[in-house]
Amino acid sequence: MNTSNDFICPVEVALKFIGGKYKPIIIWHLFHNTLRFNQLSKLIPKATQKVLTQQLRELERDGIIHREVFPVVPPKTEYSITEFGKTLFPIISAMADFGKIFLREKG
Repeated sequence: MNTSNDFICPVEVALKFIGGKYKPIIIWHLFHNTLRFNQLSKLIPKATQKVLTQQLRELERDGIIHREVFPVVPPKTEYSITEFGKTLFPIISAMADFGKIFLREKG
């Protein structure tokens, strides 16, 4: 576990949680809905199953998302954003705003 002495600056702390090819995208989608793995997979088609699983596990380990497994056959797993994860909304929202501006100007 990292301690506050392990980080050089506050941006590094934020990147510890959202740094990852698909983590900001996963978080963005979970701000809007609780989703199952297959739904996330369809929303992020470029992510391989292995990478998506890895990033979901890391987000769960860091307390950003909650994974709930329902004891049914076949197994049903849902992912949702935690209260701690909701604190990332301003960051992810700013990234989305930047993306919209870039697409509008370059599109």
